[in-house]
Amino acid sequence: MNSDIMVRDYISIARPNHWFKNVFMIPGAILGLLTSPSENVFIGLRWFILGFISTCIISSSNYTINELLDAPEDRKHPIKKQRPVAQGKIKYSIAVIQWFILIILGLTIAWKIGKSFFLIQVLFIVMALLYNLKPIRLKDKPFLDVISESVNNPIRFLLGWYAVQCQLIPPISMIFSYWMLGAFFMAIKRFAELRYIANSQMASSYRKSFAYYTEERLMISIIFYATAFALFLGIFLIRYRIELILSIPFIAGFMAYYMHLGFLRNSPTQYPENLYKQKAFVIYGLLTVIVLIICTFIRLPWLSKLFEATIPRGF
Repeated sequence: MNSDIMVRDYISIARPNHWFKNVFMIPGAILGLLTSPSENVFIGLRWFILGFISTCIISSSNYTINELLDAPEDRKHPIKKQRPVAQGKIKYSIAVIQWFILIILGLTIAWKIGKSFFLIQVLFIVMALLYNLKPIRLKDKPFLDVISESVNNPIRFLLGWYAVQCQLIPPISMIFSYWMLGAFFMAIKRFAELRYIANSQMASSYRKSFAYYTEERLMISIIFYATAFALFLGIFLIRYRIELILSIPFIAGFMAYYMHLGFLRNSPTQYPENLYKQKAFVIYGLLTVIVLIICTFIRLPWLSKLFEATIPRGF
């Protein structure tokens, strides 16, 4: 029985319940296939599934090292102090071996997919180390913690793009848009954590960046990330897929809804892996995804002509 509990503890620090975040690969894969119509969709789908598995494994390696290095700070958090490493249930040496094995396995699969995919996975690992390892430990730096953590969003986009064997350069505007959207989500998470702890001294002992954060500063950053996301998304829509402009109200509503959740008492945005329990939010998110898919595949020539007619040539 004790051995079963121990195995579950080692599985839990790999956080398989966080694998859902890798769905952010899907837009990259869809755009990659649309950009390379010569590629067989079914072959691309098989490569994507393999790439998704590789990314889940690499994600678990990153979560494992995160749990190991965060243990001293987690013990000062009212909820995270219950994690296995913080409670002393994990042997450091075994966890390091687990981290190393997951990296080797994930990169082996990545190499079979292609060089570009492999290099992006290496970047995924490097960013996790920069985020967690001293003396750099970006997670302790105000605002850099949000920026460096949210870079995993465009990394996942690129993994989806290269998983389907698309060898073209992806749209830079979409990459930055993805990045800023991730920063928006992460900043709201920090905002919710700060409100939940409700004690500046305790918050800064849990994470050093909280010594600088205030609700006002975080809210200003949230507005900045949302604005930057909208600007980069607008550039992408005008340049590549004007029909997607019809989805803007749904996207804006989704972001507003997420922001609303950030203000709730004991906000679920502190633990995104549990957002599936917010049924109304999930339904609205699925509706937004459906609208995005429809707008991606339909063609409305009149919309392009209308847009061109409203802007003087050479403006």
